[in-house]
Amino acid sequence: MSRFLLAVWTLWQREIVRFYRQPSRVVGALAPPALFWLLIGSGLGASFRAPGGGATSYLAWFFPGVVILILLFTAIFSEISIIEDRREGFLQGVLVSPAPRASVILGKVLGGTTLALLQSGLFLLLAPAAGLALPAAGALGELLLVLFLLAFALTALAAAIAWRLDSTQGFHAIMNLFLIPMWLLAGTLFPLAGTPGWLSVLMRINPLTYGVAALRRSLASAVEPDLPALGVSLGITVACAMLAFAAAAWVATRRPSR
Repeated sequence: MSRFLLAVWTLWQREIVRFYRQPSRVVGALAPPALFWLLIGSGLGASFRAPGGGATSYLAWFFPGVVILILLFTAIFSEISIIEDRREGFLQGVLVSPAPRASVILGKVLGGTTLALLQSGLFLLLAPAAGLALPAAGALGELLLVLFLLAFALTALAAAIAWRLDSTQGFHAIMNLFLIPMWLLAGTLFPLAGTPGWLSVLMRINPLTYGVAALRRSLASAVEPDLPALGVSLGITVACAMLAFAAAAWVATRRPSR
């Protein structure tokens, strides 16, 4: 167990140190979502009607979706280091050590999760600019739990995909093909209510939809009448986080690193 925890701690610390030595990653993870929020929110604001007939602006309604996008970008940027570490020979050195491969995956995922929490927390400071009140101290724990689960699930999923690839270009292509549509179909750009039948089905079977619902309830951001309950949303998000990590650990144990 001590060997397992030492490997997790060392790889987690390495991800944090690497992040601070690459300040451009902060810009890359925060600037594009913030730009989307301002441009799309301002452009669609006049035609948006809040679910349930509320008076919520589109900037406020779109805010949780942008938080998810920051988590997604951070997951992509952090787990692409798996490919870089393999190319530089660092990953092979780690894998021949006595540390279990599950500890390698957990350290990488926890490092990316921590960075995602830090960057999404910075963006949450802009909530008052969108007309949203920051949660009180009593509700802050619920918000942090939701953000942690979402960040962990997305980072673990990115790690499972990155482990099987040797090209950063291929990794970005798969991310754009797989994770970006997941984000679009999670109730981030448009509400679930009023969507066509086939689109509504896709949104309801998308596990990220329930993470967005949990985040909306935690931020009290234009809660839709047919939004899943917080308990259901959290339960599905926890299950997805566990499945994503199990998939990443399984891939790491099944595929030898070249």
